[in-house]
Amino acid sequence: MPVDLPIVLPPELWAELEAAYATPPRAYHNFDHVREVLRHYGEVAAGPGWRQPVEVALAVLYHDAIYQAGRRDNEARSAELAAAHIARYLPEAGIEVRRVVELIDLTARHGQIDPSQVDEEAALFLDGDMAILGAAPEAFDAYDRGIASEYRGQVPGPLFRLNRRRFLKGLLKRERIYLSEFYHLRYDAAARNNLRRAITTKR
Repeated sequence: MPVDLPIVLPPELWAELEAAYATPPRAYHNFDHVREVLRHYGEVAAGPGWRQPVEVALAVLYHDAIYQAGRRDNEARSAELAAAHIARYLPEAGIEVRRVVELIDLTARHGQIDPSQVDEEAALFLDGDMAILGAAPEAFDAYDRGIASEYRGQVPGPLFRLNRRRFLKGLLKRERIYLSEFYHLRYDAAARNNLRRAITTKR
């Protein structure tokens, strides 16, 4: 892991978690994505800090554990898996399971949430998951290709391209792409450049 986690997790949990992220094989929503979000988690830990570092770390680890392109219940199923693993492997750790579930469930609403609708910690968590939008152009392009690859064979190409462009345009039209000031100042300008380029590039 790229950062020190605030809790020691048993090997059995890690094995099950890594197996979940490998099924089905994914071009973007895989364990590399988790490592990148954990890197952002570490940056926040060193900056504004986390009020519930353990709960947020677990939400990062599990937020895409169950993922199949085109399904609408990925987040809910990932949250259920997190709750089950906490009950099985960490029953005495004092973890607020409801908070872990709440954070994971919020990721289903990326691009639809206003800053006033979530607390600052949830905003930072959600923004870390979306930090890829403001990454260097080559990293953003790899993410964009990865999403397209995951949907290939699951959703007809023209429908995917229509919905994908609609989603990206919706993000670009928002007054704030990032909910927190921490991410807004760091990534908003780069994210808007990436989104404009993605929208105008022929696919």
